Amino acid sequence: MARFNQILVLSAISLLALSGCDSAKEASTPPTSPAPVPAATAVKTEKAASQGNYAELSGVVSSTKAAVEAGNFAKAKTEFDKFEDAWKKVEDGIKAKAPKSYDAVEDSTEKVMTALKKSKPSKDQVLTQLQSLEKTISSIPKS
Repeated sequence: MARFNQILVLSAISLLALSGCDSAKEASTPPTSPAPVPAATAVKTEKAASQGNYAELSGVVSSTKAAVEAGNFAKAKTEFDKFEDAWKKVEDGIKAKAPKSYDAVEDSTEKVMTALKKSKPSKDQVLTQLQSLEKTISSIPKS
């Protein structure tokens, strides 16, 4: 029984010592402030805010345009495939409040997809369709 009490006392002392080490570590570690936001991220965030609820749509169009401008149509197709998911999130609301804009987005989306599916897409044609889609998105009322 004495042996058991010794083990119990040693365990309690060890536990107190370990918890003391942990709190000492916390006390010696200065609090950190949040990392500064890089300027590029701040600009993107600001741009997204100005695009209201449709920043995701605009982002897909922008990344698709960049791929087309670089002549990378495989990447452009991959990027534009993301448009449908983003569109599903907002299309019902747009259809209800701005039916003409809804129809214009649907029409432009179809034209972009058709142009990108060609065996040799026309860079100018795809860019024209993407610019039209971008213009339509930016003209949709935000409320």
